[in-house]
Amino acid sequence: MITLYNILIFKTTVLLFFLKFFNKKIRVFVDQRKNVLNTLEKNISKSEKYIWIHVASLGEYEQGLPVFKELKKIYKDHKILLSFFSSSGYEVKKNNEIADLTVYLPLDNYFNSKKFIKIVSPKMAFFVKYEFWPNYLRNLSKNNIPTYLIAGRFRQSHWFFKWYGKSFLKMISSSFSHFFVQNKTSLELLKKFKISNSSLMGDSRFDRVYSLLNQNNFIKNISDFIDQKTCFVAGSTWFEDESLIIDYLKSNSTENIRWIIAPHQINSKKIKEFQNRLNVKSVTLSNLENNNPKDYKILIVDCIGLLTKLYSYANISYVGGAMGKTGLHNILEPAIFKCPIVIGKNHDKFPEAQEMINLKGLISVKNNLDFNNAVNKLINDKELCLKMGENNYNYIFDNLGATKNVVSFLKQNK
Repeated sequence: MITLYNILIFKTTVLLFFLKFFNKKIRVFVDQRKNVLNTLEKNISKSEKYIWIHVASLGEYEQGLPVFKELKKIYKDHKILLSFFSSSGYEVKKNNEIADLTVYLPLDNYFNSKKFIKIVSPKMAFFVKYEFWPNYLRNLSKNNIPTYLIAGRFRQSHWFFKWYGKSFLKMISSSFSHFFVQNKTSLELLKKFKISNSSLMGDSRFDRVYSLLNQNNFIKNISDFIDQKTCFVAGSTWFEDESLIIDYLKSNSTENIRWIIAPHQINSKKIKEFQNRLNVKSVTLSNLENNNPKDYKILIVDCIGLLTKLYSYANISYVGGAMGKTGLHNILEPAIFKCPIVIGKNHDKFPEAQEMINLKGLISVKNNLDFNNAVNKLINDKELCLKMGENNYNYIFDNLGATKNVVSFLKQNK
């Protein structure tokens, strides 16, 4: 299996090299990684002790953040190297509160992984959720470096639980010192395959969103824009989500509602196209200060990093991604602010969505009519909004503690 994997990685590397001359995105992907090893050599001293944390993107970073903060407290004499795979995560968090050095992860070939581990020589390594890179894991294991998976989630349908994935499963099970998993289903599945170095952690996203209550959530001019009206915040929206809002605005009054829409992709051209599709006057956040906020009913957020703060202003929220096939975004963020939530129909792979539906804190809609009915119901029934918001907050509160479970284990095995 590892031989086949390395052949595929080699072919991918060669293919990327040629395609970068014809495709800007691929060229950026390749260029982002070409100097990482040199950067490590220049910035890491052999006299320093490092902990290596790897995440795929922003979501995994946020999920692991409560644990990362505790690592800094426990291992005060260690520095932290943080690596990202995706550019969306790296660009948002390249200047972060956790790491002494933040880099892209070089492609997982034998040379890169061996040199990466040799330069960093981490005292321990942490991967979040689904990050299984065979060559990095094998080199960590060969060097007897304790390696942990945080917030792992496993399903029977994962390919490495099939007959053809057994060698890969054996490799990752022997490479990780311990698996901290999110739920009992994952734990039981690992036990079923005789992976005993595992324990139930819980989901640290609950700890992360709970901390949002203590951050400074003020955003200039937002209160003036809302003007004591009902505030509807739609976060991480895609085309399909925005179409629901456009359809609603065509047939419903907006006099007593102020809409704040934060697209997932911040692209000036697409934001302009969205504004042109609206039949209501809108303004972007970057232009709000230069205009009278009370002249507008729709605010389009054209910058990143503000969504969790925006949810603190919301009376009603919509979380994007589930109306199409891109994947539901974080519904826990508005939940902590006691906000009722509306989402799209494709949420089967997000158990927290079904749990919040069962707890009557969240409404899933299938089409424009469902969306219109849900929004009008929430606008006209303030008691329902308050009850749904309380249900969501209690759901977060009842699931706190994942970080403590990891910290207790690490302290006992320090």
